[in-house]
Amino acid sequence: MSWRDSLHQGLVIPAHPLCLTAERTLDEPRQRALTRYYLDSGAGGVAVGVHTTQFEIREHGLLRPVLELAALEAAGSGAVLIAGVCGPTAQALREAALARDTGYHAGLLSLAALRDATLEELIQHVQAVSKIIPVFGFYLQPAVGGRILPHEFWKRFCAIENLCGIKVAPFHRYQTLDVVRAVAESGRENDIALYTGNDDNIVADLLTPFTFGGTTVRFAGGLLGQWAVGTRSAVQLLRRIHEGTNPSLLLALGAQLTDLNAALFDVANGFRGCIAGIHEVLVRQGRMAGRWTLNPREDLSPGQSQEIDRVLAAYPHLLE
Repeated sequence: MSWRDSLHQGLVIPAHPLCLTAERTLDEPRQRALTRYYLDSGAGGVAVGVHTTQFEIREHGLLRPVLELAALEAAGSGAVLIAGVCGPTAQALREAALARDTGYHAGLLSLAALRDATLEELIQHVQAVSKIIPVFGFYLQPAVGGRILPHEFWKRFCAIENLCGIKVAPFHRYQTLDVVRAVAESGRENDIALYTGNDDNIVADLLTPFTFGGTTVRFAGGLLGQWAVGTRSAVQLLRRIHEGTNPSLLLALGAQLTDLNAALFDVANGFRGCIAGIHEVLVRQGRMAGRWTLNPREDLSPGQSQEIDRVLAAYPHLLE
């Protein structure tokens, strides 16, 4: 099966965190072990160099080594490798070439650096990157650096030839529908794999058939920071969704997953502790040495640790 076929079949793709030492240098053994945990748990791919990996890796010269480590661990596994691609066009082209040369299948293209670009400039940017590597679109929520992207943008985006998928992560139902409707209207629903990035609404996204103008499209899987923890549970959940398990039971699990995510992503404080929250769970599970981030000021918010205590006790079945 080709990697594109695997994407359409539906995969759990964790957004890969960054393991650091107390000196805030790359903890290579734990970084490699974390990739192995995801693959051993049944994840169909990993996304590296993305928001959960910390965009600051670029400023610290860590993008290449982090991409290389994950690619080395995934070699021969059949995993789909997605690399984050960021920045203005010149930077994005360099990162796309690095991802391609390191063995990645597609680039998850963030448009956060083009906050003031026109729609036409955005499309030209995507087209340029797509000539180097297949593009995985990315609707990033504004709370963590994204920008509002209207239906007209997604309509034109879906016409770009070397497009393999879209991660829909605005954390907003109307904006999610803008993307899904554009895919349905494009006639390319068999070319573009939809992946939920809405960590606040994972199960409902995956369960829902979206019908526009007689065309029905569905989310195939998830590319999620939430699935950087509890990956084995996520694989079991996606399997149950694909097998048609009782939707009421699945929606109940979905509500629990949203509650869990609220604590990990620090929703009460505008997502300020979202990366530290993921790290905290991995530390408690022995997969990280500490929750250190590249930015020394980035840590858990007041009260977040107690919220994590609560949800870990309430939902152990979601964290295997």
